[in-house]
Amino acid sequence: MMNNQSQAPLVLFRVLADQGGIPAGLLMDVGAGDETALLPLFESEAFQALDDSMPVYYREGLSAPLVDVLAAAGWKQLVPGTLLREDERLVKEEMPAGTLLIEGDWCMAAPPKPTGAQAASRVLALQLAQLVASDAHTHDIEALLRKDPTLSYHLLRLVNSLGIGAGRKISSFSQAILILGRQQLRRWVNLMLFAARQGDPRSAMLLARVAVRGRMLEQLSKARDQDKGTQDQAFIAGMFSLLGVLFGMALPEVLAPLSMNEALQEALLEDKGELATSLRLCEAVEEGDFGAVATHLQQLLISVEDFNDAMIDANLWMIGAVRGANMN
Repeated sequence: MMNNQSQAPLVLFRVLADQGGIPAGLLMDVGAGDETALLPLFESEAFQALDDSMPVYYREGLSAPLVDVLAAAGWKQLVPGTLLREDERLVKEEMPAGTLLIEGDWCMAAPPKPTGAQAASRVLALQLAQLVASDAHTHDIEALLRKDPTLSYHLLRLVNSLGIGAGRKISSFSQAILILGRQQLRRWVNLMLFAARQGDPRSAMLLARVAVRGRMLEQLSKARDQDKGTQDQAFIAGMFSLLGVLFGMALPEVLAPLSMNEALQEALLEDKGELATSLRLCEAVEEGDFGAVATHLQQLLISVEDFNDAMIDANLWMIGAVRGANMN
């Protein structure tokens, strides 16, 4: 619940890409507040794990105690002139000299026109999502996967890489269904939609963005002590929110064949309800808008501490998803 006595600043992470459009680092921004209140967070095991997973950066201007802790944890101060903001298409040949990392909304641009094979793969991917959402028979799901082995391959890689199944390596889709159950399976199918996009330079960063959204919404729901079903619904809302961007179609058109309850429909198609507020919170994080983040947290009655914890967890989970997709 919201703790108005807290003086801890908000901490925002944004995923940075390399010149090839592949996730290559995390950039941290710290909001206004008592920075010393962040020391326990920065010394936590989860925060320390970020540096073990991906290069991590902070901007100049932080207090000396924070800088000392970050340096000891392997964080690096962002070198001026090495970060490029790009909100249109990513064109390596047009980047200024010295550019090492890219931020911005370039991955939200319209997708390249798909070839016949790619278009067919996208249709199959949506059909797969529809089958799983409607609890179709396992045989029907496997029959669809046999039409496009790439989809099955990516799904199995994602499931295995994220450590699902108590250490067991999943080698078949039927085994994945048995071990995961349908609720978890829906998650990996939706994530896999973003992973299996050959020929689309936006794919890796879209996967990173949607993974953070899904996990963030789930963790914020958990912080509010909502039940498992509501947490799963929040995760799905985050995943579905960028399907229109992925396929270059209006979101209502993409979602039309999929089974969704009223709360999801209101959030994704009507911008109504708590899930819609949570999605706007994610968008504010992506834009680095501290004021909007704080406003949405107040509306959702979520504390700064719970948000910061969710921010770390979501990015750790995203890193596992991106690695599992093998997009490098």
